Amino acid sequence: MTYPQSGPDPTRPQPPVSGVPRLYPPVSAVPGPYPPASGLPGPYPPVSAVPYQPGGYPPAGQRIAVQAPLTSGMATASLVLGILGVLGGWCLFGLPCILAVILGHVALAETRDGRRSGHGMAVAGLVLGYVFVGPMIAFTVMVFFGSVVGAG
Repeated sequence: MTYPQSGPDPTRPQPPVSGVPRLYPPVSAVPGPYPPASGLPGPYPPVSAVPYQPGGYPPAGQRIAVQAPLTSGMATASLVLGILGVLGGWCLFGLPCILAVILGHVALAETRDGRRSGHGMAVAGLVLGYVFVGPMIAFTVMVFFGSVVGAG
């Protein structure tokens, strides 16, 4: 269902606007600053007959290649084990969390002097390990004592 719209019909052509003064002449009546183009342009002469002479800039300096410090493998392992401990450490009785804490401390010592990068990964592995090592140990103790008490 369509509702009638007020205003002119968009499908019919509109009458020309009259009574509005033109501020500018039509584009075709404005003469251009250049003569009209006639035919294709011919070949252009060379800009300079003298070959290019370098001399405005000093010669390039010697390039020095600097290698970024290697990432600590212990920091990477700490972060990976911390993530594994968060995702499924309860299945492994908190072992990834404990390893993440140990490797995180080793990686902190390794990255302290700046010869190796990965300090942030080591800290992240330590945080993940410490946050989840307590609950994992408690879960392991409950499973162990639950099976011992349940068997007796």
